[in-house]
Amino acid sequence: MSSVIATKFGVIRRKLMSNSQMLVWSSYKSLAIAGLVFLYPLYTVLANHLCSQSSAVTIASFKHKWGSSETVESQTNISHLVFGISGSTNRWKNRRAYIESWWQPNITRGFIFLDQPPNEFLPWPSTSPPFRVSEDIARYKQYHHHKMPNAVRLARVVLETLGEENRGVRWYIMADDDTVFFVDNLVEVLAKYDHRKYFYVGMNSECVSSNLAHSFDMAFGGAGYAMSFPLAEAVARNIDSCIMRYSTLLWSDQILQSCVADLGVSLTKEKGFHQIDLHDDISGLLSAHPQAPAISLHHLDLVDSIFPSLNRYDALNHLMKARRADSSRLLQQTICYDKKKKWSFSVSWGYSAHIYERFQPPSLLQRPLQTFSSWKKRPALPYMFNTRIVSKDPCEAPHVFYFDSVVETRDNEMLTSYVRMSPPRLPACASSGNHSADFVSVIRVVSPVSARRRDGVSGSRRECCDVGHVAGKNITEIKFRCCKKEELVA
Repeated sequence: MSSVIATKFGVIRRKLMSNSQMLVWSSYKSLAIAGLVFLYPLYTVLANHLCSQSSAVTIASFKHKWGSSETVESQTNISHLVFGISGSTNRWKNRRAYIESWWQPNITRGFIFLDQPPNEFLPWPSTSPPFRVSEDIARYKQYHHHKMPNAVRLARVVLETLGEENRGVRWYIMADDDTVFFVDNLVEVLAKYDHRKYFYVGMNSECVSSNLAHSFDMAFGGAGYAMSFPLAEAVARNIDSCIMRYSTLLWSDQILQSCVADLGVSLTKEKGFHQIDLHDDISGLLSAHPQAPAISLHHLDLVDSIFPSLNRYDALNHLMKARRADSSRLLQQTICYDKKKKWSFSVSWGYSAHIYERFQPPSLLQRPLQTFSSWKKRPALPYMFNTRIVSKDPCEAPHVFYFDSVVETRDNEMLTSYVRMSPPRLPACASSGNHSADFVSVIRVVSPVSARRRDGVSGSRRECCDVGHVAGKNITEIKFRCCKKEELVA
């Protein structure tokens, strides 16, 4: 009897223990689920805060101060860019024409920040960017001992630009008052990058000496450079402490590059930004532009006029005629050959066309003729690219033609004309059978209107072309086309 009772008691105890364990397990399970529900949002916030370049916490705090960045995704366009231009009231009279050559009132966004009120230029022209007078940094004691107070003012332009314009912005473009932009190409280039991440896009100098003096990893402000919205936010928030941290640096571009580097960001180089740390005639550089969209030019008042027959301002406006017709092709080099005459042709669309009376391989023609001199005469350090020495050998010296006009034809083609600015002065090249190009007075280039827009401005191949001659006239005609698969240019 006692054994039966004991057996039943054991069964009951096991059931109770089982039920108790299930109850405990159920309680643990509920607590675990509740814990996950609580911890997941916390983890998400912390993860974004610690790892994301454009964190929710960072954006939220700046939304209140600056306004919000755009959240609806669309293709980057000109309305997403804001320009912060560093200027000087004393230089405005000579710099105004450069800015107005590319600025589009009521379309381009941004401001020029001057060092003092431009009273003598009021009322301010509507064809120029709106002006702001930079904040007086003299009231900040921490800047009193800085060797270059103007560098502090220029470095803080990024902060002041964000304060003025911050809604629907993807990119902030910093530049000088003599920087010339080809804005459509700038938009095309920046559209390649994710504006929600940290990006610092620009280019260093053409001269080794300038890069040695500043940095090979610095975007030069004269060429202009772009900072994505979240990077500009972070720089702006830390700009004053950064200026103090790098109080020995004398140039604003150096200060900004150091601030960006402190955030773990390196320069993304785009070859279309041009500082033009050069002197004299830069036609050699512009006639062999790298295979990249032309984005900017600088220092045009310190080099020869880019078109010999025009003054600097008229020459720039002349180049802008080609830009308005097809900015994606502007300065893009195309190389082709007349095999019967053994001539080589190099066309920098919208700027120049060269005829060589001998076969010259593309690898050579892609090197700029060294028509220019370096920024610093001594020591004469090399350039950041290969060059060709200007020769008087008629087999190596080109016949040079400059852009004259552009029209769109009824066949949906663009017709550009290039003419000589001076008569030929060299004899014919004997090695090509004395086929002199002296008789050619005009080069006409026919190109499809939409091909480069359709294929992309920075495609992996240059366009191909065919050469012909207009019967009974001193005109050579070159027709651009898409290259065939595996077609050899040479």
